[in-house]
This record gives sequence, structure tokens and C-alpha cells, in this order.
Amino acid sequence: MTPNTTYTAPLVVLEAIDGTLVAHRPDVQRVELPAEVTDLASAAAWALAYGLGSARLHKFGEDSGPLLVLTESATVAFGLPVEIEDRKNLRLPADHPAAVALTEAGWSLSRAGLAPWSLLFKGREEVRIAVLPWDAFGDHMRWGGIADVASTPSALAYSLGLYAERVLSPTGSTAGCGLALMEAVRPPTRIVFEKGTGRMHREPIEGSLSVPVDPAPPEAIDEHPVAEGRTREEAESPAHVQFEEVLAWWREPTEEERRLPYVVGLDINTAFLAASNRLTVGLGAAEYTDGPAFDKKIPGTWLVDFSGVRLRTRDLATKQWKELPEHFPSPFTPTGAAPTGPAWYTTQTVAYAVELGVDVRPIAGWLRPQPFGYLNLWYERLQGAYMETLADLGITPDMPEEKFLDAMESLGSADPEALAVLSAIKQTAKGGLGKMRERPRGKRAGGRHAPWPALKRPTWRADIRAAVISAARVGGHRKMVKTWNANGLVPLAVLSDCVIYASAYPTVRAVVPRTPEGGPLSGGFRIGPNPGYCKQEGVRPLAWYVETIGKGLNPGRYIKAGRDAVAEGE
Repeated sequence: MTPNTTYTAPLVVLEAIDGTLVAHRPDVQRVELPAEVTDLASAAAWALAYGLGSARLHKFGEDSGPLLVLTESATVAFGLPVEIEDRKNLRLPADHPAAVALTEAGWSLSRAGLAPWSLLFKGREEVRIAVLPWDAFGDHMRWGGIADVASTPSALAYSLGLYAERVLSPTGSTAGCGLALMEAVRPPTRIVFEKGTGRMHREPIEGSLSVPVDPAPPEAIDEHPVAEGRTREEAESPAHVQFEEVLAWWREPTEEERRLPYVVGLDINTAFLAASNRLTVGLGAAEYTDGPAFDKKIPGTWLVDFSGVRLRTRDLATKQWKELPEHFPSPFTPTGAAPTGPAWYTTQTVAYAVELGVDVRPIAGWLRPQPFGYLNLWYERLQGAYMETLADLGITPDMPEEKFLDAMESLGSADPEALAVLSAIKQTAKGGLGKMRERPRGKRAGGRHAPWPALKRPTWRADIRAAVISAARVGGHRKMVKTWNANGLVPLAVLSDCVIYASAYPTVRAVVPRTPEGGPLSGGFRIGPNPGYCKQEGVRPLAWYVETIGKGLNPGRYIKAGRDAVAEGE
């Protein structure tokens, strides 16, 4: 096959048109494949000869091989079934003619086999295959419906090309892409040549996660081998297990709030992504210590008793300490209820307690050496992708507040393909962090506490996930305190990154804190498109709020009309 020397791309979408295989490129051009391309093996060879693939994102990383996305017609043309009969394992049998043909051509398959996403390799060459009719981009893969909204194979190639250009070439689910991006921007190892022997070996790269690390006992989920022997009572006790999760809380309105006509919900943009920026985590294994002095520069988990503490903040005008209202949610528990005894907290949560005037005296700690901003480059890549895609939709950081809010309100009617890319980018951030504490699937040989494959990854790091969630939760709480300090408003409800206030006016602009000059208050909620800024989530009558909590439901889940935030993965 004649190599292509004028065009490079990470992927193509293959379609059979009147018996001819056509490759749709991200630049909306298409090329006919040679007649000898009749199966996966010859298609993989063509993709390599054509020059498909992506350049490495780090000097010590590796280039990515081609991705071939098969439409239904291409799937049939390559002798593959339109549907997989094995719905449990979602793969073709190893003796399927297509799999046999690959082996005969010298290609090997990863352990997943011929599946919705397959990895073929021969020597150092790799080619990925994604099969559309097998649900490679289905809802469970969190791609924002990208394969459904793209009206043509050409449009799909363009949309996936944008994602590949701004994030990385797709490797599977968006969550899997999130993990892959971590290692793409911070490779675990590099190849080093020994001068004396001429041999080469791999050695860890400073600032990367290069080997799997066990969680500290309080950080281990119940299925982890480290948690073997944990009783049911211990599993439910924050004195034994760390519960660093998002805040889900609501309360009854006060009599004064009941006289206001509206509730306004604001949403913090990509809250977890924003929290990962400049976040210090520990690269190594945790070390136990009794009664350590707290140091906010040391990553880890600390056993502290916050029961009965009074939360305070400094008055903006007098700089004197003043106590938060009793009906303010606690930042120390996922329910917003005050702690009732000792509990394990990340460094981020304990550092915030110090900000709130708490005398912190840790009982014990599992502390990690090698503090480092591991997620910084990952954040920068995703933040850039997010902002570029918003700009495609006409939303930029220099927009006036009201124009930005209007644009976000009408976003649902914007270009569906760009919206799908935006959704995929957001899910890459959220899902990648979630997979850092991936749970086992199905029954395992060896029992409940037997290891599962994800634990072999250096990026299985429950402590880093907890640190991000903690940073996001206390970061949101800090903004709530700033808001109360500036205008006296106390939140009615919180659901992760959505905060609801009672308001005299049906706009989020009425509740965000301002400086005396009318500008955004430093450290408070700020309206705009950037990660960590906020937008309007929804406006409802206060009577709706009262009715919703009367049903035992968190209004943050439903404040945006026609939307269930939890069902949509928020």
C-alpha cells in the first residue's frame, strides 16, 4: 500500500458505499480504501501505511496508533456480525473467523478480544477498532450521544477528530480516556540506555505514578484486600473508614425566606476538574503516625474529632471572628450534618477547618511523602479543551454576565455535535477521577477481598480521588461562607456542585456576592464559563422547593426544569 505523506489524523470513520470502503477523515474529506482491504487485518495495515495516529503529549510518552471507527456497513463488509450474541462478555468468540484471520495475519488482540473497543498489536504497532453497531459510543460510555447526533459518518469523524485534537485519541469510554490522559501527559516511565552494556531499561519519571500503591486502611473500599477483616460496624464508622464524598443536603426555609418568591440554583462549572488544579497529592505509599501536628503541605488522611466545634469566619469589614449560623451545612460530612466523633479526613478538609477557626489536633494520620501536583497537566489539557469547545458554541470568558447567562440558557438549541463533544470532555474529567477508585465487577475467584485487574494500575488511587472530591466540597463551602459574609444569604440546599438560595429575583445575579463597586467578590461565586466559576442551574417558585423537600427529595436534583441531575450522571 502506498503510504500517505500529505495528511495525518488520529482516526477515520469507515463506511461501505456501493461495495467500496470509504474512510471519512476529521477534515471532512474522504478517501477510498484499496480493493485489497477486505478485513480487519488489511484495514489495520492500511491505517498504518496511510499515516494515521497521534503524536505523543509528553517527550517521554508514546505516539498513539490509528483508530478505525466502523459503521454498520463497514462492520458487515469486514465479515463481522451487526450484533454480538454474547451480551454478558460483549465480545466475539475467539474462534470467530474475523479473530482467526487477525491471528493468521500476525496480529494479536488484547485480553478484551474482539469487542466494541478492540486493541490490535503487532510488535510495537497498535491499532484500535471501535464498532458503532456494538455500542462503542453508547450511553454507558458517556460520549454525550456523539454517534447519535452526528448526522453522517463525516460529521462523526469531524467530532471525534476535535476530541482527539483537544484531549486525546479515543481509547474507549470517556472515563477510560480520562485515565489514559493522565498517563499521556505524565508517562509513568521512560526508556534509558545503559552506556556500558548498550541495553535499555525503563525507569520511573519524577512526578508520575509509576507503580501501584495500596491505599491506607481508612482509604480502602470494602472490597479491597487491605480491608479484609473489617467488620460491618467498622465499615459504617467514619472513625475507621474515610467518607470524603460530595455534599448532599437541604433544609427547611426560615420564616423570612418563606416570604421570598423564588429559589435560584447556581452550578459550579466542572467542579471536580477545577478542584484538581494545583492540588497537591502524595505520590508514594502512606505511612502511619500517632498524634502528628497538622501540616497542610503534607498529603494524606488525618483522624480528627470535629464534633462540637464552632465554625467561624472573619467579618469582611472588621476582620473579627464571627460564628456561622446554626442552619449552615457542615463541610465535614457528605450529609451536611455536624460530625459526632472522630473521623478520617483528607488534608484539604482539615486545612479548611483551620480556615474556619478550628483548633485542629489530629489523633493519628496516614501521611504520604513526595507531595506533588500530579493532576496539573491533566487539568490544563482538559481545561483548554473545555474552553475551546465552549468558544465553538459562542461562549467566551470576556462575555458580560447577562449575555453569558442568556447564552447558557439557550445552549440546548446549539450545534448538537459541539454539545456532544463538550459533554464528552466534561465526562472525561469526571469519569477519569472516578476510575481512580474503580470497583470490581461481578464475582471474583478468591472471594470478596481478592484483587481485581484495576488494582494493577498505578492510577488506581482512591486517595487522589478523595482529595479532589474533598477540595471540590470545601471549595464550594468556602464560596457559600463568602456569600453569607457579603450578603447574609445561607444556602437552602446543596447537591454536589449545585447550590440553591432563596431570592427576591429570578436570577442567579441576585445571589452572587459582590464588592462595594459591584464586581465579583474574590473567593466567592463568580458568574462565567471558566472551570470553578458558576452559571444558573435553574429558577423555581419557593413553593416548589417546599413541596420537593416535603417528598424527601433534594431540590438540587430537579431545579433545572425537565432534568434529573443524578440520572444524567451529575
